[in-house]
Amino acid sequence: MKDIRNYIVKGVLWQAFESDRQSVLLIDEIDKADIEFPNDLLRELDRMEFYVYETRELVKAKHRPLVIITSNNEKELPDAFLWRCFFHHIRFPDASTMKEIVKVHFPGIKEDLLAAAMQRFFELRAMSGLKKKPSTSELLDWLKLLLAEDIPPEALHSTDQHQVIPPLHGALLKNEQDVALFERLLFMNRNHR
Repeated sequence: MKDIRNYIVKGVLWQAFESDRQSVLLIDEIDKADIEFPNDLLRELDRMEFYVYETRELVKAKHRPLVIITSNNEKELPDAFLWRCFFHHIRFPDASTMKEIVKVHFPGIKEDLLAAAMQRFFELRAMSGLKKKPSTSELLDWLKLLLAEDIPPEALHSTDQHQVIPPLHGALLKNEQDVALFERLLFMNRNHR
C-alpha cells in the first residue's frame, strides 16, 4: 500500500511549524490570495496548529514563527485579520535608493543610461491618472530590455514627434489606457513649446 505522505509537499507554514528553532515566515502579497485565505491563515496562526486531512495528522508549531505579511493594498483585507496585525508602511524608494537597488541587479550599468532611465521612470511615476504606476520590478525589467537591445541613453529623451513613448515602454506601462494617457500628455507638452 502506498503512503499518501510521499505525495504531499510541505509548504512554508508547515516547515516553519516543524522547525527546531524560531523561523521567520514571509507571506507575500496576501491581498492577491482568495478572499477566505487571510481568515484561514489567521486561524492557523492563532492556534499555532493546523490539521492535514489527507494524512489525518495535527501539525503543531514547536516555536511561534515571526510572521511578516505584505500587501499591495489591491483589495481590502478582513477587519478581523487587520486587527491582529501590526501595520508598517514602506514608502516607495526615492531616486538614490532606487539607484542602489538597480546597481545590485546591474552592477556594470553605465551611469548615463541609468540616469536617463531613472529620470524617465520617475517622470512616468509622477503622472497623475495612471491606472498602474510602474514599480521597482517594472524598472528592473525595462533596464534589462534596454541593456539587451543596447538602447543608447539619448533614445530615452527623443524629441522626435513620432517617438513620444520611451523604447520598450511595454515593460513600464502595463495597460492601453496608461499608454494612451502618456502619449496624449507628451504630445500636448511638445505642442506647447
